[in-house]
Amino acid sequence: EGEQIKSKQKEKRLAFHTATETSPSHTQRKRDAMENTVALYKQLKTEWTKSPINLKLCGTILDKLKVALAGMSYIPTGNAQANQQELLIARDILEIGVEYSIATKNIPAFERYILQLKWFYYDYNTLIGESKNKYQLLGLNLLFLLSQNRVAEFHTELELLPADIIQTNAFIRHPLALEQYLMEGRYNKIFQAKGNVPAESYNFFIDILLQTVRNEIGACLESSYERISLQEAAKRLNLKTKEEVKQFGEKKGWKLSPDGFYPFVNELAKPKEPIPSQELAEQAIMYARELEMIV
Repeated sequence: EGEQIKSKQKEKRLAFHTATETSPSHTQRKRDAMENTVALYKQLKTEWTKSPINLKLCGTILDKLKVALAGMSYIPTGNAQANQQELLIARDILEIGVEYSIATKNIPAFERYILQLKWFYYDYNTLIGESKNKYQLLGLNLLFLLSQNRVAEFHTELELLPADIIQTNAFIRHPLALEQYLMEGRYNKIFQAKGNVPAESYNFFIDILLQTVRNEIGACLESSYERISLQEAAKRLNLKTKEEVKQFGEKKGWKLSPDGFYPFVNELAKPKEPIPSQELAEQAIMYARELEMIV
């Protein structure tokens, strides 16, 4: 009896929801919301194509559009044609949002926009087709993950892409090559990649990646050198001026001596013991003789 009551209550709620969805007032409200969203979307596209871009105004419009999208049902339901238009508009807005977050250097916003965009790229692509910006933005996301040293997530995202795209698409090949250089320790190739990006927006995460690489090189210098000259440090860190090296050294806590060297060894450190080369040679000869006797 309890189950029957629950079933009847569910039927009443569904009937009410269906009646509400199809009522003239609800349809009118949805139409008005769609018209408002389209108007804001057109305004955003107009402002985004201007030079220079008014980032403050674009940010205000994007905030309004986020509210509008939240209230607009752009998840596929029955009306395929209407949903297709809504999905296309939503996807375009999110793509501009990704570019806007890069322009304003807002990494958390970039992550949110990319996360939402992946629904359109992977789940709704059969309904609305493939975006011309798809692989540019997915490649940008790969570069972001690399710059944050989130290598496991980098490979997870890579596995979602078709093999032919991974092999041939310039936007995907770029972060993939950088990841290989990182794994092989070919840091000079990463520095060279700064002037060879497939899109201007890639430079933001390239700069972050280069800073990460420089910090790694700096740590290696501290371990490998007792002291290093300003000029040699500039060469190793791929920095063009002495001032850039000094700024980097200050962040790392390096102290520049009057003779132009960075010392890395504490004066109170225990002196290194000499390698007992003669003893080692004698042991090696003895082992060789014993091995010969065994054979």
